[in-house]
Parts: sequence; C-alpha cells; structure tokens
Amino acid sequence: MAESKIINNAARILRLVQSGTPADQALRDSLTQNRHFTAPLERREISRAVFAYFRWWRWLSEKDSLQKQLEAGLVFQERFNKNPASFKPEGLAARVVPDWLKDEMDSIPVEWLRQLQREPVLWIRAKTGTSAALAKKLVTTEATPHSPDALRYTGIKDLYRTPEFQAGEFEIQDLASQLVSLAAAPQPGEMWWDACAGEGGKSMHLSDLMQNKGTLWVSDRSARRLDKLKDRASRASVFNYRAVPWEGGTTLPTKTKFDGVLVDAPCSGVGTWQRNPHARWTTTPKDVHELAVVQKQLLENIAGSLKSGGRLVYAVCTLTRAETTGIAENFNATHPEFEPLSAKFLWPQELNANGMFIAQWRKK
Repeated sequence: MAESKIINNAARILRLVQSGTPADQALRDSLTQNRHFTAPLERREISRAVFAYFRWWRWLSEKDSLQKQLEAGLVFQERFNKNPASFKPEGLAARVVPDWLKDEMDSIPVEWLRQLQREPVLWIRAKTGTSAALAKKLVTTEATPHSPDALRYTGIKDLYRTPEFQAGEFEIQDLASQLVSLAAAPQPGEMWWDACAGEGGKSMHLSDLMQNKGTLWVSDRSARRLDKLKDRASRASVFNYRAVPWEGGTTLPTKTKFDGVLVDAPCSGVGTWQRNPHARWTTTPKDVHELAVVQKQLLENIAGSLKSGGRLVYAVCTLTRAETTGIAENFNATHPEFEPLSAKFLWPQELNANGMFIAQWRKK
C-alpha cells in the first residue's frame, strides 16, 4: 500500500474518532470489517499512523489537514525512536499528558513520560512451563526475567492465525497483567473468584496456575464479555471455572467463601496510555474520582467472601492516587479484620509494558 493511501485511510479513521468513536474501536471496526485491509502490514501501518497522531498531538498544528498532521506525527515518532533524548524533559512534561494529571499523581517521572512516547511492544503468555518450547516454534520472541512464562513477540505474523494460538498454547496478554496473576499465586485445589473478569485474560492465567484443579468462579457485568471468556476457555482447555454474571452490587453471585479473590477493578486506565494514547485526551479527573467510588464499593461488597486466612488481591491498570494508594488506605482504615500484605506500583518504563497497581490483604 502506498504511503499516501495509508495516510488517507488513517485520516478517515480519525474522522470517525472526531465523531465520538474511541480510537481503538474505530481502528478495530474499520480494519476488520473493511475488505480492502486484508494484509497485516497494511493494518499495522494504518494503526501506527493513527496512534502516532494521538501520541504527538500536542506537537501538531490544528491548522494543517489531518493528512499533514498524521505525516508530522510519524516524523516525530521516527525522530524519537532514533534519539529519545532529543526531546527535553520540560517539553515532555508540558505535552505528553493532560495538565490535570499532575494533581492526581504523587509524581510524574520523566522516564515514564518518555516511555509513553515509545511504540508499545506485544507480550504473550505461554502455558505454565512451556515458554521455551513455544519460543522455538514462534522464533521471533524474547524472554523476560519478570515472568517465566512471558515472551515479547517481535515478529510480524498475525498471531491469532498461528496454529499455536488456535491450539491454546498461548494468550496475547500484557506483561503487567500477567504479573497480577503471579502475585495472586493461586494454588491447585483452592477456591478462587475473579470478580471483574472481563474477557478472561487473568482468569485463564489463574486457572493455569491452579493446574485446572480446584474451582475458579469468574464474573462480570457484561454477558458479551463472559461469552468471549467461554470461547477463550474452550480454546485453552480451561474447565475448572464457573462463569456467572455480577453487576458489582451487594447481592453476590454465591455465598461461597474463597481462598482468594481477585478484584481487577474498572479504572481510568492511565497505565495503558502508551498503548492507547487517544485515552490521554478523553479521560478526565471526574472519571478518576467516580471510578474510585466504584472501586471502594467493590472491595466493600467482596470483603465478606474471604475465608479466614484468605487473600484479597486488588489490581488496577492506572497510576492515579485516588484509585491506588487512596483505595488501599481506605480499605486498611475500614477493614481491620484484614492484614495488609503489600502495595506496589508496576511502572511501564521498568517493564516495557502497561502500568499497574497491586495491593494484597489477608483476612485474619
């Protein structure tokens, strides 16, 4: 595909975004439903142009056409890729993230800002103990010391079409998300609940760590997500789970007492801004504080579901104070029956992955 055609198609997608469609959804809808975009390389280059536009948005001139702005965004991206130090810290601080963020975080490290301007990498998770064998099959992968089953994929294949994916040998999952399940560390034979399971990425990992033994309850408010989860579980040969809808309210899906509960709560997603730069300019402080209310209520509703000695794991892919340390401090103050175990941030610049906050407690 000629470069001008890539730019023109990227501009069409940006017009969808301007009409109110999130960038990732506009890309997904346009590139999967349009029969003209069949080659992975074409889809990749269009996506790259769109995301470069949002990554470098505050460097672009609104007076220019969308095509010129897209071209300029790609030029900034290439310049940064070659020499990140050519962008001064004060310029990054003023342009990379929205102004309101400084009031919502304890600190904004310049290395995090640089990381936000890097193009994201792709992480996959092999079934437990099989990463070396999978790496030989896929060839273009790199291991990481952070997780024995995580691999960074550096190739250009459409992984969804590989026989290894179809056989359930791996999941496409960000490294930070994998580290959440490793922190939970469920044991075979235990009873666990993934309370906000979404489409089941962490659920599949929890089941794998449990060796498909014991019982894993999975719930979400979206029936569509639970259906997707069931499809993934079938492909991955996960069968020790029970999927149930739950809106997050005080009426729980079961009276079962659990050895462990994972609350991967809905959040503002600040930790994903490298992968989804459009969200930098659509997320608001109101979102942060409304979600913090939801997060507190989820933990409150779930607290009674733990056995004595059971562990509660709270995770959010954000870095704002209100949704991270603020939530942990509130839970500590309101639930003396729980012993705090740990609370830590996973920073994107340290992992080359999403940002995440994980807190854990044990019921006394």
